[in-house]
Amino acid sequence: MITSTIIDFTCGKIIYNANSKTHYRKLGLFISIISNLSILGFFKYGGFFSENVSALALGLGLGEIALPTFFKEIILPIGISFYTFQSMSYTIDIYRRHAKPATDFLSFACYVSMFPQLVAGPIVRYSDIANQLKQRIHSAGTFVYGFTRFNYGFAKKILLANPVGEVADLCFSAGELSLSAPVAWIGICFYSFQIYFDFSAYSDMAIGLGRMFGFRFNENFDSPYKSKSITEFWRRWHISLSSFLRDYLYIPLGGNRKGKSRTYFNLLFVMFLGGLWHGAQWTFIAWGIIHGSFLVIERLFRNSSIFRNIPNLIKASFTFTVVLLAWVFFRAENFDRAFIYLSSMFGTGGSSESSGILLSQATRPIVWLMAVISIIFIFAIPNSGQFLKRLTRTKVSIGLLLLVLSISFMFAQDFNPFLYFQF
Repeated sequence: MITSTIIDFTCGKIIYNANSKTHYRKLGLFISIISNLSILGFFKYGGFFSENVSALALGLGLGEIALPTFFKEIILPIGISFYTFQSMSYTIDIYRRHAKPATDFLSFACYVSMFPQLVAGPIVRYSDIANQLKQRIHSAGTFVYGFTRFNYGFAKKILLANPVGEVADLCFSAGELSLSAPVAWIGICFYSFQIYFDFSAYSDMAIGLGRMFGFRFNENFDSPYKSKSITEFWRRWHISLSSFLRDYLYIPLGGNRKGKSRTYFNLLFVMFLGGLWHGAQWTFIAWGIIHGSFLVIERLFRNSSIFRNIPNLIKASFTFTVVLLAWVFFRAENFDRAFIYLSSMFGTGGSSESSGILLSQATRPIVWLMAVISIIFIFAIPNSGQFLKRLTRTKVSIGLLLLVLSISFMFAQDFNPFLYFQF
């Protein structure tokens, strides 16, 4: 992080001071992008690259290629994808003349290593908080809002994400003979609840912490499971990432300005990289390609009268089903496990005695209660940003109660995963 901070701060100065000297501006941008992607590629994809080179060589009959063993010993720095993207967006924005460079190294280092959202996002662009680094508004009202927003996010993680995640793990860890269709559907539904509650909870906590320090971060989730298309889903899900991919990759590739074929390629390529960003696994890439394929399909048929006349409820149900099926690849350890799980969802799962035991575990009254609560929070209650837009004493009091309750539950929970670690 220190290395990329120094490089990008220096490159930002080079790009800005070059003025009309285009070759110096391009050189500064080139050094920044190559340096950041090299650091990210080494730490996050070094092991993935070495494994696939060896597998490809064996597949082509070239024998085993012995790559350096250190590729298998690389430790992934926590939050590297977030601060790498942030640092890189700084030099790109200066190159595009959308932002001016930081006046001093400490201000830029503060931006890159900003505590509230360092390890779990959202991705914050320098142009959005450049002025806030110099001057912020501190007041009791903003602090109370931030503290309350944090409390709601913390409760969402401890009281919702962790319990439903435990049910999801129970289902996904089942053997092939134990995985019946009802259990498989329960597992993927609960995983979809978990990943939304978990990701949006961290964003809520980051936004809340930022507000406590006087910073305003943009919203990162907007009730994505209410979407009526995959296109809309990506306007509501992980907004900071989807907007980053749009502004720094899709549009520079030509967006939709170079004909239909190029547009479809751009959509698939961007979502391919979006899947790869989430982790060094082929299953993440498959997840990205699935979403990219549906983005292409929707663009192909979006102007048809048939598509426009489909009731919104059916559109939303179909979109949620597509998202569920794609989550199988996101959650599965490998393709074999993903296809076993998908086949179980559609009726080819186990029927052994163990499948009945697992089904009874996955359909306990407490599980149904968690499902009902999750559905209410996802589909009936506004997201945290909208819910807390008008802060009242009642909402603040509820937040304090949730904080105490969450801390109590946290110390009693054995299951408390950090899903963002791999990102």
